[in-house]
Amino acid sequence: MRQAGTRIRIETRGKGLVDVTKRVEAWLAEQRIATGLLTAFLRHTSASLVIQENADPTVLADLEAFFAKLAPEGRGLYRHDDEGPDDMPAHLKAALTRTSLGVPVSGGRLVLGTWQAIYLFEHRARPHLRELHLHVLGE
Repeated sequence: MRQAGTRIRIETRGKGLVDVTKRVEAWLAEQRIATGLLTAFLRHTSASLVIQENADPTVLADLEAFFAKLAPEGRGLYRHDDEGPDDMPAHLKAALTRTSLGVPVSGGRLVLGTWQAIYLFEHRARPHLRELHLHVLGE
């Protein structure tokens, strides 16, 4: 068994989904691990990781709209609003999604479905620099 890890920095433009699949795949290819498990971990409490459809952009738009309704923004809605009206809603969205993903590796590639991609889901209104930590274990 071998293992490797790295950190990828991702600049977001504010709320939305950023496809990080190609960056993860490029790093994985360099590791020359044919079979194993890749773990992606996001070190933040107001952004998250999701695996979603990469073919129809309306899926991503609907996902964003759903979470906006589920955790609305607004002064006075939450006690925690130190960083603005999007602060607590961002934490709620991150709590309802996940900050880490495990994806099998086979043939040196991520075992994702035909229409699947890995997205960083930015929940804050302003741009952020996010850190995605990758770890692969296998042979």
